[in-house]
Amino acid sequence: MDNNAYQVYEDEIQALEEEIKLLTEKYEEIQQESTFFSEEEILKSIKSFQRETQGESRGHESPSDLKAQLESLETDLSFLMKLTGFQFTSHSKKTVERTRDRTVQKHRLSGKCHSLSFQLEFQLLEMQSKEKVSSVVTDLNIIMESGEDSGVSKFVSSVEERGDLLTFFRSLSTYAEWFEHRRRTFLHFK
Repeated sequence: MDNNAYQVYEDEIQALEEEIKLLTEKYEEIQQESTFFSEEEILKSIKSFQRETQGESRGHESPSDLKAQLESLETDLSFLMKLTGFQFTSHSKKTVERTRDRTVQKHRLSGKCHSLSFQLEFQLLEMQSKEKVSSVVTDLNIIMESGEDSGVSKFVSSVEERGDLLTFFRSLSTYAEWFEHRRRTFLHFK
């Protein structure tokens, strides 16, 4: 009976040690994120946040104003989706590394362009110097249902090698639009 009681206590101690370790790691991560910003930037953010919350408590924006803004944003989004053909279905972002002058984030994005589905995974490396921030896409992985079109496969491979997201989105938009036209045309003759 004594061994069982000791084992229960040992298990509890081990669980608490693991919880302490996880909390310590989380605390260090938060500390690392907070050291990324200068004290001046933190104070500006706090003052800005206080002004915003005071403005909200005074009721500067009524629910009808917020509803009008939301409707306007939804209209703009609908217009952009019709214009480009892109409809994003999911997006996730995870910070992999953060230092004072460098941030690495991993992004996952999926959606459709007209009737073509796509998924993207890439890392975004942001480097900050005194006066500018530069961003570089690395480890780009594109998954598309290209069917039997080897040209699309070659294009996707070259875009992945260069890490050129802008070219991918521009070309996919044009290709998907014409793909949709061809599909409708062939359906018409069937």
